[in-house]
Amino acid sequence: MAISVKLDVFEGPLDLLLHLIDKNKIDIYDIPIVAITDQYMDYIRTMEHQDLGVMSEFMVMAATLLDIKCKMLLPKEVNDEGEEEDPRAELVEKLLEYKMYKYMSYELRDRLADAGNVVYKKASFPEEVLKYREPVNIEELLENVTLEKLNAVFQSIIKRQEDKVDPIRSRFGTIEKEEVSVSDKMLEVRNYAMGHRKFRFYDLLSEQKSKIHVIVAFLSVLELMKMGHMHVIQQEDTGDIEIEVITDPAGWKNLTEFADE
Repeated sequence: MAISVKLDVFEGPLDLLLHLIDKNKIDIYDIPIVAITDQYMDYIRTMEHQDLGVMSEFMVMAATLLDIKCKMLLPKEVNDEGEEEDPRAELVEKLLEYKMYKYMSYELRDRLADAGNVVYKKASFPEEVLKYREPVNIEELLENVTLEKLNAVFQSIIKRQEDKVDPIRSRFGTIEKEEVSVSDKMLEVRNYAMGHRKFRFYDLLSEQKSKIHVIVAFLSVLELMKMGHMHVIQQEDTGDIEIEVITDPAGWKNLTEFADE
């Protein structure tokens, strides 16, 4: 963890540079590097007897300023985009960042000082006060209340309850699950096939009690066709579907195995 060292009014080389810039009223984006470097070096000379650890930070900045000063005397370098590079750009960026954090520290310090003046006290009402409820005066509450007004309030409440009822969905009946398995329906179809070796698909469906029974009966016929027990014939696209039983229904012994799957 870095230790903050404060030297006179300066907390580091960047702080000293900001002081010199403010003192000379210099535009931070156009620093006269020669004048600033000379003033910075004059201050460094007064620090000869300071701690070497503190001096090292200021000496590094001094070397940086001298390096920028030399680059300012040479022809300016051009970047890949054809623009001239300013040797002071990196230093300006560091100064602006340091200045932002410095002012933020001032703001936090002021807020900390203001927070020290705030005192919080938890609520400490006596239990008797918390339990107190203002007594209700029935006569005052029912003053000017008539049967007509009470009826109007009652009717308005009833109307609100009626408005909540969906006029369409409220007429729907209760939907109950109807348990119909394909295996059971296949057994029914087998019993039907014992007395009808050839029949219309319509006749089989007309024996069903509900839509779900019709659907399961259709699935059962498809399964029996796949097992090779039935054959389906339709002479015309819109004609009747005729079912022909190929094998003996009494020998359909694998229906139980299908039910266990």
